[in-house]
Amino acid sequence: MPRIAVIGNSGGWSSERLADCVADVTGRRLLVDMENICLDLFRGKVWYDGTDLTQLDAIIIKKIGSYYSPCLLDRLEILRFLESRGVRIFSRPLHIMRVLDRLSCTTTLRMAGIPMPPTAVTESADQAVKVIEDFKDVILKPLYSSKARGMRMVSYGPDTRIDVENFRRENPIMYIQKKINLNGRDLGIVFLGGRYLTTYARCNQTGSWNTTTESGGRYAPFDPAPETIEIAGKAQALFDLDFTCVDVAETPDGVYVFEVSAFGGFKGMKTACSMDGAKCYVDYVLKRITE
Repeated sequence: MPRIAVIGNSGGWSSERLADCVADVTGRRLLVDMENICLDLFRGKVWYDGTDLTQLDAIIIKKIGSYYSPCLLDRLEILRFLESRGVRIFSRPLHIMRVLDRLSCTTTLRMAGIPMPPTAVTESADQAVKVIEDFKDVILKPLYSSKARGMRMVSYGPDTRIDVENFRRENPIMYIQKKINLNGRDLGIVFLGGRYLTTYARCNQTGSWNTTTESGGRYAPFDPAPETIEIAGKAQALFDLDFTCVDVAETPDGVYVFEVSAFGGFKGMKTACSMDGAKCYVDYVLKRITE
């Protein structure tokens, strides 16, 4: 049987589920935490807990850290070296790099004409205040984050400059996006190998500006319009990821794409759609490495 490892977070629901699915098929279970990897460039080896990862047939990346940060790019460089040693990696590290940074993902989407909420990026506090005056209500987003961590909702008013300066202390490059009325719901549209798989909704009845489960959001089944799936399909095709989820909102003004996820998630699929995303992914990988 092929030797397959999972890069993920120990104790994380999706990471553990993916490792279990690999073990069910191959009889071996190896869940690798990136912070405990050692790259030996002199010998051309990558070690984890006594295992030489260069001897594996494939690696599936589920998570490369508990939180998004620029250091994850360095971890992807280690995996890029591992790939150069002949190990098949899903998704490829270079492809993940292009979506991990919110600004890189956004510029790629907009250059391709993908509809997104009005967005501006600046290092200038003066320019940021002008943008917020124009947009009125905005979400300030860190360039590296997930599940709305570190994001702030700001409305134009007497305290706008204070809000900007506070955000700017930790985020010198400010990503400013006009707040869109979600009506309490946005969508996760899932693709595997570039093909549409399913859609789930994140619904929030708590009054929070975002729909994440951390803010009271709940997963629910949803059947999007064909046009919505088409737009999400065009968005994810720009990055050639093996498994991803496109965050989308259907609004009275049309469909907006927020981002293409570097890793995607399984819990929404399981809860809302009764679909085992981890098993689907493992079956896909096995087919790819045995073709």
